[in-house]
Amino acid sequence: MKTVSAGNFKTHCLSLINEVVQSRSIIIVTKYGKPVAKLVPFDTSKDINDKPLRGSVTFLGDVISPIDEAWEGDS
Repeated sequence: MKTVSAGNFKTHCLSLINEVVQSRSIIIVTKYGKPVAKLVPFDTSKDINDKPLRGSVTFLGDVISPIDEAWEGDS
């Protein structure tokens, strides 16, 4: 795991990103010697647009028609 200072990261950001992509390695960004960020290769096996909540909602009854009942606290 490579460590780079925030200033050095700012200067060489694009080349560091290319390094992570090509070598599939991790780079830790530090500020005053303390880790503040981690640059990791993107995991393409997990599609972020895969709709992970699809099928997790259940509709009970009619969700389209208006409600004719007064709710608690309604005047």
